[in-house]
Amino acid sequence: MNVPKQLHYYMPAEWTSHERTLISWPVQQSMCFPDDYQTVTKGYEQLIRAMADFEPVTVLVNEEDIENVKQLFSDVEAVDIVHIEHNDAWLRDNGPTFIVNDKGERAGINWIFNAWGEKYSPWDLDNKVAPAILQHFNIKQFDAPIVMEGGSFHVDGEGTLLTTEECLLNPNRNSDKSKEEIEQLLKDYLHIDKVIWLKQGLSGDETDGHVDNVACFATPGKILIQVCNDPEDENYQITQENLEILKNATDAKGRKIDIIEIKQPPQQHHDGSRLTLSYLNFYFVNGGIILPVFGGEAAVTDEEAIAVLKQTFPDKEIRTIDGMAVIKEGGNVHCTTQQMIAGNE
Repeated sequence: MNVPKQLHYYMPAEWTSHERTLISWPVQQSMCFPDDYQTVTKGYEQLIRAMADFEPVTVLVNEEDIENVKQLFSDVEAVDIVHIEHNDAWLRDNGPTFIVNDKGERAGINWIFNAWGEKYSPWDLDNKVAPAILQHFNIKQFDAPIVMEGGSFHVDGEGTLLTTEECLLNPNRNSDKSKEEIEQLLKDYLHIDKVIWLKQGLSGDETDGHVDNVACFATPGKILIQVCNDPEDENYQITQENLEILKNATDAKGRKIDIIEIKQPPQQHHDGSRLTLSYLNFYFVNGGIILPVFGGEAAVTDEEAIAVLKQTFPDKEIRTIDGMAVIKEGGNVHCTTQQMIAGNE
């Protein structure tokens, strides 16, 4: 079977028009802190309702939760419920990556999922989520021979991919593949021409450095990056090194990168571990951005992040939600969502 690039498929940028957003409903028995289930589900409800103001939202739900979730969103016309069994609720990482060809026909990439380097068992249902979604929507499927999570890369839609060495070169993912082999597979399946390799993700990130907490494209040639200005903070060296890489980088079109900095929120810890608070874990919806904010000691940096995004995206509505509701489970808005790009079918 030909790879997507040979058939003229490519991955559009996240800000490209969506048909819908996909999201999985939390599973209490798989949570790090099961006693927080009510808080987490309230956070998901807030996020889903916010996204539904901009575009349709499809919620993947396990059988035992179907009636409760249907009732919860019975007043929201833009939300529909689909029964797809899953172990955990991080759909950015175990869902399909949607691609489109030059005719506007869509397909989906089914990556191998191994629960972030076999950290959380079981993950057998999660590894079947992407095919189940593609079958439900009758969308063509490409099976990629590589362990990959959607939160580990961003694309600009014009041939450039952004990722971290900490994640993609981690031996708990693809120990049998070299950096060059991984890069070639990304080129074959996402139809990109150049990979910008940052070094590390943020301190405390149990995904081994997903880039969606670190940096993302604002437009082709322009990258937003979260920075730390405290030399005593572990993130200082991490973000300074990534900044230096971007300052010396060019994209697939040969452009120098225009860098926009967002200050990180103050440190917060829970149960002895640092929480990976990131404003970069926002999500593009049609006409808007869903931004996690953290409140309390982060009130000042919350406002600064909102201001940066308003200036960067003057044509988009910046909708904020409670970023503390889900973060103890290890991720945030972007980690939970997966965009289905609009096609011509």
